[in-house]
Amino acid sequence: MPLPVPAPCARPVFVLGCPRSGTTLLQLMLHAHPRIALPPETRFVLPAYEGRHRFGDLRDADNLAGLARWITECEETRFHELGLDAEVVAGRIAGGPPTLGSALGIALKSYAESHGKPRWGDKRPAYALHVDEILRLFPDAQFVHLVRDGRDCAASLLGMPWWHRGFHEAVATWAQVMDTTRRSARRLGPDSWHELRFEDLVADPEPQLRTLCAYLGEEYAPEMTEPRRLAGAAVPARKTWHRRTHGALDTSRAGSWQLRLTPDQIRLCDAALGKRLVRHGYELSGAVGPDPAELLRYRRVAALRRAAHTKRRVLDRLARMGEPGPVAAQFGA
Repeated sequence: MPLPVPAPCARPVFVLGCPRSGTTLLQLMLHAHPRIALPPETRFVLPAYEGRHRFGDLRDADNLAGLARWITECEETRFHELGLDAEVVAGRIAGGPPTLGSALGIALKSYAESHGKPRWGDKRPAYALHVDEILRLFPDAQFVHLVRDGRDCAASLLGMPWWHRGFHEAVATWAQVMDTTRRSARRLGPDSWHELRFEDLVADPEPQLRTLCAYLGEEYAPEMTEPRRLAGAAVPARKTWHRRTHGALDTSRAGSWQLRLTPDQIRLCDAALGKRLVRHGYELSGAVGPDPAELLRYRRVAALRRAAHTKRRVLDRLARMGEPGPVAAQFGA
């Protein structure tokens, strides 16, 4: 008697990493899979979670309807970039399970269904520092962490029109993401956490994507290696900094920090990120140590980032004590 065929996996997929690590490219690759849809970067999952007290007990129909309107009508959520009928999705949320995760999941699931796909999820670099929150909303989530050389991430951030925090903050951001995701990976294990390197993905995408699909419980789809075919429709035109996703896979930016950073910046990166870089297979420059004053300045910036993150964790723990209603999503697929 043949064994029963297992049901296809329906766990939501969340892509994360340091800003400018290539998560948009990976989003497009996954979106090219015939069973998976990841939308353009949204802004409603974390803000809704952080503002859950404001929305009130969602078991009250008026409160649930209010949340639905906020998700689908507010400019700040970027729901309008999903190309969905706001009224239809708001109605689905208002008629769905009365939990925050369910409401957010319905919005993301609606995007997948509009593309004829059963699996849904989201991509946002910031999720790297908020894995616990995502798990509260979607306990069965699968995470995909894309790692890129921290020196390349820092160099790229310095060229972004929306980055105004300087070099030390860029370096500290990569370090914090690496430390936080390392703890998440240890806690969640290989069934819920998968990590790959940007450099390997662009140099030889097929084996990386095959391994990724195996982790997700999906068959590999060759079209995943041609993300540029979707970039025109899946990457908002306003995001000019993602223009490279419209072209063929390009390895020229891997290691470009050697040309884009100054010698002083390279020395600071080696000192501040050295062990983390080596752990992920990146070679150090071998430069002499940085100016002690610059290293001290970096350490102050990094300490402030860690303190702010710890404060957020404490405030979240306190907020959980008086939550107005259940949080976790209450539907499967």
